[in-house]
Order: sequence, then C-alpha cells, then structure tokens
Amino acid sequence: MSMVHEFQLSGIAYPQDPAHMLDEICDHFVEHAEVLRNADHAVLKSPFGTASIRLQDERLLIDLDCPSEHSLQMVRTSIAEHLYYFAGETAFDIAWAQPVSAALLPNMHEVMVTAAEDVTPHMRRVKVSCVDVTPFIGGDMHVRVLVPPKGRQPVWPRYRTDGRIAWPDGEDELLVRAYTIRAVDVERRELWIDFFQHPMPNIKTPGADFARDCQPGDRLALLGPGSGGLPVSSRMLLVGDESALPAIARIVAEVAPGTDIEAIIEVEDSREEQPLPTEGTLKVRWLHRSRYPLGANGMLADQAKAAIVASGPDTFVWVACEKEDARSVRSFLKERKHDRKSMYVAWYWEKEMGHFRKG
Repeated sequence: MSMVHEFQLSGIAYPQDPAHMLDEICDHFVEHAEVLRNADHAVLKSPFGTASIRLQDERLLIDLDCPSEHSLQMVRTSIAEHLYYFAGETAFDIAWAQPVSAALLPNMHEVMVTAAEDVTPHMRRVKVSCVDVTPFIGGDMHVRVLVPPKGRQPVWPRYRTDGRIAWPDGEDELLVRAYTIRAVDVERRELWIDFFQHPMPNIKTPGADFARDCQPGDRLALLGPGSGGLPVSSRMLLVGDESALPAIARIVAEVAPGTDIEAIIEVEDSREEQPLPTEGTLKVRWLHRSRYPLGANGMLADQAKAAIVASGPDTFVWVACEKEDARSVRSFLKERKHDRKSMYVAWYWEKEMGHFRKG
C-alpha cells in the first residue's frame, strides 16, 4: 500500500525550451532521487516526497506530494532553484498555486563555533554548538554553511515568492558553501565539519579560509541537512579524494557491524591519511598524489574502474571527487549497467574552473 501524503502543491513553469529543461532535470536529479521517465513525464522520488513534472502545451506542470509541510517547502525550493539554474540567462518564470511564506527557512540552524583544530596539515576541523542536533543524526550528511560578514549582525535568508531562497546582499551578503557533517556529538550537542585546505594557489576556497580564520564564539548557520544520504548495503566501494574524505569517514563510522567496505582515497601524501574507525570490515588503499608521474591525470578514476570490475554487482559504489573523474566513473558504471539504486557518483570540485562545489 502506498503512503498517502497530506501536503501537496502544484505549480507551472514557463521555460523557453521545456523539453530540454525536462532532460536537464532528469539528468541532474538522478544523483539525488529515484527518477522515473516516460516520454514527456518525469517523477522524482526521494525521502522528502515526490515531484511529478509533465511537459504540456510548452509548459512544465509540477505536482508535489510530501509527508510534511517542512518537506514540501524543501522540495519546492529545490525544484525552483534548479529550474532557474537550468534556465540560465534565458527568460523563465514559475508560479505556485499557493503563496510562498516569507518566513525564515525551517531547516536553518543557527550555530556557534566552539573550537577549530588541524586534523592533518591540510584538513581543518571546526566544531560548532547546536541547540538541536537531532536532524543531523543518520540520514543526509550535507549542509550549506552560511557565514555572515565579519563584525556584522547576521541577516539570514528567507523565501522568494517563486519558492527560491532570497539571499541577503550588499554588506550583509553571506558566504554559502556546501559541506559534510563529519560527526555528531550528541552529548555535547556539537557538530563537526572538516574543511580541506587546498594547497594549490589557483583554487578558490572561501570556505576553507573561514575555517582557517574562525574563532570560538563566531556565529554562523547551517541549512539542511539535505542530500548525500548514508548508503545502506552489506558491501560498499568508497572512492574519493580529500574533498570527499569527511563523507567517507562518516559513512565508515556509521555502517552496520560486519559491513564489507573497500575504500580508495587519494591524498597528497602519507601525512594526509586519517584513522577510519568502523564496526565494519575495512580495506583501505591510500593513493599519494605526490608519487604520481608528472602530468598524470585520471589516476583515481582508473583505480575506481578497476575496483568496480573486481567487485560484485551487489556492491554499493560511492564516488565523490573532481568533476572529470566523477563523470568518467559514472559513464563507466552506466556502460556496465550497474544498478542506479546501488550507486552514488558526485563531483565535489572542478579543476578547470578552480573552485569547489562543496566548499
């Protein structure tokens, strides 16, 4: 019997090329939800609810069905944000059947820095106090970290009438970056977030700069959690570089006892390796970038593909790394017809653009 959701909302989107936008939606959300596509109709299913998007009369008709008001707001915002992103510079509008409240975002948590420390030479951990850590236990790992300008009273985001987030600008503009909750300390009501301090001078890392300079007592906010759920499987292959190491460490720490895990992690050298305590059975292979041949590319992706070939079809494959490596591994999994429900592949940073998607 299917669950009957009580919180529903419809909307109409007016893109210049609705068919192309529907393709973009399906291609993107496959990383974050179960995507069912039938010609001009797509259904996105996630723990937060269901979004039905249908192409009709050069419009996209949207129907949301969610288990709570909170989930409904989150799904609406996610859909609206992505549709405007896909539209780019072209004309676009979206209208919802019910008005959008201008209240503060329901999944925003104000927190305060309690400590910051170096875990390795290029990984810095920031600990923050949070009144209620319950939403961060299990489930999704990723949050958006909102950092107000130094010395100013924080002005937090609200909703736009189209469902997107209205971010403060000018002197109140926030630094917004996505990160992984590395660990939850329930007793101390603290959350740990690890920030990779990228050594390359051409890489823009404002999130890492915040972690380097923050002090106990600094105020910030976390938006989420959302996406990046903890995989559940008896066998896992985890692949990533330093940007994914906090997520890999969190997954390894929270798996069920006896889980069989293989991890391939690319770091600069042995100084960047970290202990990975787990109740599972872990085989970890550290790849040291400093030992690669000059000009070598795709080393992590190549190792990931070899491990995928050697693993069984029931293995959950989790990969997060540089954009081109992630795309290469995703294409490889697709060619092998690996079950989409048993894989997560995401890019956390982009070499050519010189910036991090997460941080």
